[in-house]
Amino acid sequence: MVSLLGGIVVGELIINHYSIIATLHALLDMSILLFTTPWILKTFGFMLLMGAVMHLMERSGGVNGFVYMLTHKLSLVKSERAALLLVYIIGIVIFIETSITVLIAGAVGRPLCDAHQISRAKLAYVCDSTSAPVGSILMFNGYGALMLGLITAQMSLGFMGGESVEWLIDAVMLNFYSIFALIVTFVVIWFKVDIGAMRHAVVKSEVSRIEEGGHPLYMIVPIILMVGGVFLFLYITGDGNILKGSGSSSIFYTMVMTLVLMGLFFVVKRVMPLKTVVSESFKGMRSMIGITSILFFAFAIGQVTSDMHTGMYLASYVNEVLSPSWLAAAVFLLAAIMSFSTGTSWGTFSIMVPIAIPLAVAMDADIALVLGAVISGGVFGDHCSPISDTTIISSMATGCEHVEHVKTQLPYAIFSGLIAFILFALFGMFR
Repeated sequence: MVSLLGGIVVGELIINHYSIIATLHALLDMSILLFTTPWILKTFGFMLLMGAVMHLMERSGGVNGFVYMLTHKLSLVKSERAALLLVYIIGIVIFIETSITVLIAGAVGRPLCDAHQISRAKLAYVCDSTSAPVGSILMFNGYGALMLGLITAQMSLGFMGGESVEWLIDAVMLNFYSIFALIVTFVVIWFKVDIGAMRHAVVKSEVSRIEEGGHPLYMIVPIILMVGGVFLFLYITGDGNILKGSGSSSIFYTMVMTLVLMGLFFVVKRVMPLKTVVSESFKGMRSMIGITSILFFAFAIGQVTSDMHTGMYLASYVNEVLSPSWLAAAVFLLAAIMSFSTGTSWGTFSIMVPIAIPLAVAMDADIALVLGAVISGGVFGDHCSPISDTTIISSMATGCEHVEHVKTQLPYAIFSGLIAFILFALFGMFR
């Protein structure tokens, strides 16, 4: 938080020509803007509600009951590999919304990893590596809606012809970073590959035993509500079209619905009285205040970099020094730097697509490959960034110290990014 606040203050000082008074006014105005922007408020609300839902799932015995069922009754999880593979599969299957994916995978994975002496950092890496990468490949979600909108806008300006969906499918097939991030994560799980800081990641000193108790339904019912709720509210907010629904509104309404219905479910099933449901919900919310504060500062520094036109500044160099065959590789790097600096893949897509497509057309480069590079670079930078909301939520959902998660994940992400860069360079030359 200190680092983020320092960056925000320095950025505002530069923007306001080092005037202390003007900087203080700008900081106040930005705070008011953030707290009055609907989607940001809904994100903060989602974070607090997520804390309440997670705490209630654990307090009710739902997580313990679910894990006991997997490990003892069904005997599906008997090793480190099986525990992480289950988390990996959850991350792929629940692709509708990255935050929900991480929440569920983290809730299931924590007790399993503790029981098998797996570090929370390894768990956070697997959760993070199967959220945005999966979401940016199976684009039946907010990613798809945003990219279709950006592509359609370029088509309306005459830069592209054909169908926007076809362009998006072609780009997704060339989303090399996300594809290899999933492959690398699977290899890391299967062969137990620990490199860099991951070799020294903190493991709980005592082996946690999974005792019988609770009931798996107390976790399964909330998960069904969360996954079903996202589809429902995307359908409602999109006026019947899931791809046009509001992601921030959908996950906020989903968490409100989930908390209310699971609370009533627990009262009716006599798992806990209403008074306990309310008090435990507030305990869960209080546990999220620190991580929500980090998210607030992350949004603030994103606003600062936007006001400084960081993206346009970086993009101004591309057209001066590149041949068409290197455009996709350059766009990948540029999108990665931009996403890492701002902590948002969505913001990067919004900046880079209107820049990259006209560049590709003007340089007679492969448009679909350049689009794939934008998606890959945005996800890569977001995956590595310590101020990304997905990275922050992954740390929170798995109970991993945030800086440890960033340090331990970075070598794997960079390796996948290097493969993606090489492929974009090769495809640019020979495709």
